[in-house]
Amino acid sequence: MNPKKLKKLKKQYRKVATAAHQSSYIQELKHYGELFNDFSSIKFLINNALLNDRLLRSGLLPQPLPKMLLPDDIQDTIFKEVNAKYPQGDPQGDKVWEKYTTALPKLDRLLRNYRDYLEETYGMWSYTNSSFTNALSHYLAGAPILEVMAGNGYLSKGLRNSNPHQEIYTTDSQAWVKENETGRHPVTKIEPLDALAAVQKYGNQVKYVVMSWAPDKGEQDWQLLQLIRQDYPDLQLLVVGEKNGATNSPTFWQNAHLSQPDALQKVNQYLKTFDLIDEQIYLAK
Repeated sequence: MNPKKLKKLKKQYRKVATAAHQSSYIQELKHYGELFNDFSSIKFLINNALLNDRLLRSGLLPQPLPKMLLPDDIQDTIFKEVNAKYPQGDPQGDKVWEKYTTALPKLDRLLRNYRDYLEETYGMWSYTNSSFTNALSHYLAGAPILEVMAGNGYLSKGLRNSNPHQEIYTTDSQAWVKENETGRHPVTKIEPLDALAAVQKYGNQVKYVVMSWAPDKGEQDWQLLQLIRQDYPDLQLLVVGEKNGATNSPTFWQNAHLSQPDALQKVNQYLKTFDLIDEQIYLAK
């Protein structure tokens, strides 16, 4: 077979396989929503996940999420519900109980993997919800901003939705796009510039630089902070990430002077974590 044709077929296969995986995740959630229909605490979590998936598929930003974890006492709740419906020793009750308890670990794993689903499906790493971007827009008060390492541009999109008249420069090196299918679907216009080049181009035109979920490999985040300190001391750098965790380089966290003044804390309350990753927004100097 012609090498070019073979390459094209492989790309098509990967695309179909990815779509199937995405669809199966949502189908599984819907299945468990029907199975646990009588348990409001479970339905609440599943409905939140499905609602935000629909919003993202419609080109909208998602809403804040609750903790995507099953309640600690969920087995006790289910046990009481089954006992209330079936007499003790009833084989049908035992069968229902087994069905629920067999499904719980699978549902728990599914809910815990919601962020992975968002990453693989929509290229959304930081959970950029509409309440957070509205609060951040209020904090920025219309000042011109530069977003670096923007990924697919969810944060800039949210800010533009809140204030269409704000000057926003959205940039990303897009080096990762070649290896990641989700990078081919930006949600706003993105200028192909790495973080350092972006600051050198726009640093004198903006008040804020926003960096969200910088990679934990490499040290461009630290190089960016050094550049701002040296050449653009009046710029304010806002960083969204998990301190000493899933985002940014260790060198950045060790050397950045971080603060969360009261006005920023009001923004931060809308960046509530829904899993084990505790992302927050900081001023970094």
